[in-house]
Amino acid sequence: MAAPANLTRDSGVQFASDVRAGLCKEGQKVLPSKYLYDPLGFTLFEAISRLPEYGLTRADERLLRRHAQEIVRHVPSPALVSELGSGSGRKTRWILSALCEREPVSYYPIEISRAALASCQSELGDIECVSIVGVEREYLDGLREVAALRADGVCLLVLFLGSTIGNFDVGADARFLSDVRRVLAPGDSLLLGVDLLKPRERMLEAYDDPLGVTAAFNLNLLGRINRELDADFDLRQFEHVARFNDAARSIEMHLRSKRRQVVNVRRGAFAVTFGEGETIWTESSHKYTQAEIAELAVSCGFRTEAQWVDDEWPFAENLWLAV
Repeated sequence: MAAPANLTRDSGVQFASDVRAGLCKEGQKVLPSKYLYDPLGFTLFEAISRLPEYGLTRADERLLRRHAQEIVRHVPSPALVSELGSGSGRKTRWILSALCEREPVSYYPIEISRAALASCQSELGDIECVSIVGVEREYLDGLREVAALRADGVCLLVLFLGSTIGNFDVGADARFLSDVRRVLAPGDSLLLGVDLLKPRERMLEAYDDPLGVTAAFNLNLLGRINRELDADFDLRQFEHVARFNDAARSIEMHLRSKRRQVVNVRRGAFAVTFGEGETIWTESSHKYTQAEIAELAVSCGFRTEAQWVDDEWPFAENLWLAV
């Protein structure tokens, strides 16, 4: 196995800029969900994925474990593998191991979290026929970089697991997947994880667990701003809120101010005022129908090659081919 490498960039300036834009926005204050995943946030999310209320990750893993051999049979050889948002890489092991049965594999996890890339290397580094090169980039920037590395005749398999696609705003999911398609060549593959619509209470419990792990994960975003941007958020004066948006068919996570207060973000050179009950919108998680997934594939330049649906927690793995 080749020695692991990371392709890195300094994102501190962008973090400050995005925080300022989101908190100073007219109307609903927002913070990009990608910033939930600093080292502590990444650890908390790993804990969330093991909670009994959060069945999404286990459904994702069950499908990959049970169907990995069938999935890779649809992927031409030789193949280069890249993953958008690898996390720890735990569930990716099944795909990589199945591919390794036919050939050595080059695997490029793309993450903005250095901690996630380190965890991925630790988790998958024992697979002898896999060469891992971590790419510390935004998704599309990283994917373009990886695509430029492949030799003639090599197929690109892109993994986008865990239903991260559901975190995009309405319409942004299609725009993003269309952008992914433009990076790919005809015959390349995208394995897309998608969480399906299910009863409201079951969805809400997954994002507001009784142990408060999800609340800690959400509040840590304010802690990160304190640590990295020298802000003075009092985390005791904010509370985690999960709600279901019927019109968008999505779970929304918010941080609600318990009182009127002013917060200074010194490294961003601004202050922001919160009214009592005012919220910061930190994440959305859209829940899809199977018909919606099929329509999305066609509109973004793909053909659905195969689909696998979990029977315990409604969740789908979708193998799309670029056309």
